[in-house]
Amino acid sequence: MRVLILNWRDIKNPKSGGAEIVTLEHAKYWVKRGHNVTWFTSSFKGANREEFLNGVKIVRFGNFITVYLFAPFYYFFSGNKFDIVIDQIHGLPFFTPAYVRIKKIALIHEVAGPIWDYMYPFPINYIGRLIEPIYFKIYENVKFWTPSNSTINDLIRYGISRKNCIKIHCGINNKVLEKLPVKEKDPTFIFVSRIVRMKGIEDVIKSFFIINDSIKTSSLWIVGEGEKKYIDYLKKRFNLASRKNVKFFGFVSDQKKLSLMRKAHLLLHASIKEGWGLVVIEAASQGTPSIVYNVAGLEESVVNKKTGIVLEIRTPEEMALSSIKLLKNPKVYQKYQKYSLDLAKSLTWNKAVKQSLKLIEA
Repeated sequence: MRVLILNWRDIKNPKSGGAEIVTLEHAKYWVKRGHNVTWFTSSFKGANREEFLNGVKIVRFGNFITVYLFAPFYYFFSGNKFDIVIDQIHGLPFFTPAYVRIKKIALIHEVAGPIWDYMYPFPINYIGRLIEPIYFKIYENVKFWTPSNSTINDLIRYGISRKNCIKIHCGINNKVLEKLPVKEKDPTFIFVSRIVRMKGIEDVIKSFFIINDSIKTSSLWIVGEGEKKYIDYLKKRFNLASRKNVKFFGFVSDQKKLSLMRKAHLLLHASIKEGWGLVVIEAASQGTPSIVYNVAGLEESVVNKKTGIVLEIRTPEEMALSSIKLLKNPKVYQKYQKYSLDLAKSLTWNKAVKQSLKLIEA
């Protein structure tokens, strides 16, 4: 079978995230099972026009906006004949029902909704929120693949039939610890994500300040890349230059990321919305529970009062109070750690990729 994946980024793109990690895991398994997979995506500075990654052919044209315009031309004029197209939706779809007559699957991690307001200025945010409910109408007869029930519920609200929605959980690439790790001597909190407004970093910092008022020896580690302008804004707004207990690590290797997660006591995540929440599961695999806002995606990746706490009241104050309360109860905290390891062990790629293979072959 010849599979074409349309996605605005690939795994080598400096702005790639969890969605691209997930895509590659599935695509390389399909290749191992004898299928031909092409991933059409946008280019970036220093990128090759074409290359192979784990047997998957990567083809790059345009930027993160014009790639949507180039996609139909590639589909029709590349000289390749495809059997199925995977249309990945990140805010905008590739509108494949308008020009692709073969089988299609829409792969979506989250319906954007409020993300438009956090990520784009007016009037782009207004236009995005306006057209999002409209474009789903042309996907009424397309199968949707998503990692969470919360995204399925959003799709149903936009008119997609429940029978056309398939949930395939994400796995994790790293090894799950066999025993509970040794944590930092003093209470340490970690935030791991791209540093953008929608990920809730500002609420995490506010929450940490409240925690630090109560636990003077506590620290916050911020791990991930972001726009320099926004990071400079955070440092200035919260006067972080004068706070030695708040450390920005920037981009780190996977090995370093897991090491930091393993040493930290709690992961804090205040995103406005997630497709799944991969970093939460990665933290769980290192024996680190999470305190998260009750939003789409995170409400499923954290098992409330087992692998962490899902906050019904989404405020920095509530996040801080819950964090302090948990750390003051070592017995409950250790129970959360053990549940976290058990959950991470249950979420294997082996199961997920077999489900996606069955989906495309059907």
